[in-house]
Amino acid sequence: MADENKTDDKPELEDAPSKPRSNTSLIVLFVGMVVVLETGMFFFLVPSAEQVSALAEAELIQSVQEGAEKAEQEQSDENQEIEFDLGAFGETFSPIETERSFRVELRLYGLIRKKNRDKMTKEFDSKKGRLRHAIRMKVRNSELNELTENQLGLLQRRILTTCNHLLDEDLLLGVGFHEFQLIEE
Repeated sequence: MADENKTDDKPELEDAPSKPRSNTSLIVLFVGMVVVLETGMFFFLVPSAEQVSALAEAELIQSVQEGAEKAEQEQSDENQEIEFDLGAFGETFSPIETERSFRVELRLYGLIRKKNRDKMTKEFDSKKGRLRHAIRMKVRNSELNELTENQLGLLQRRILTTCNHLLDEDLLLGVGFHEFQLIEE
């Protein structure tokens, strides 16, 4: 019997439920580590109020500068001078002091601002006859020495003044010649 008792004790120990280890301490440790990790991330990765305001200010300054540059570029594009074709003219005239006849052939352009192109086109189309007549009269009434190459500035100023007088606004900034010929007939 004694042998039976010894063998019986062993199965009792094996059948006895082993006491489970407490996992609550591991769970508490895991949750604590997560909280510490999140707190550290918050302090190191989230910017402070000063940093946020500095970033916002830098972005605002950059957007204002870009807007100013864009507005300046648009303004300079609008104020850019472009050529506007005023037409070709061929006039035969006889200067007052001579009996000879001369022919002047020229192609005239005007300098206008880019923003005034539509307005100038509209006015030029509505007053084309008056403008052409005034230009022809300025050429015909010029003296022979005014029509030489080095004296064309006077004729240019007269044409500019006359054209701006006929237009509602002073749209022309200047006039010039694409082609100019003075031919004695």
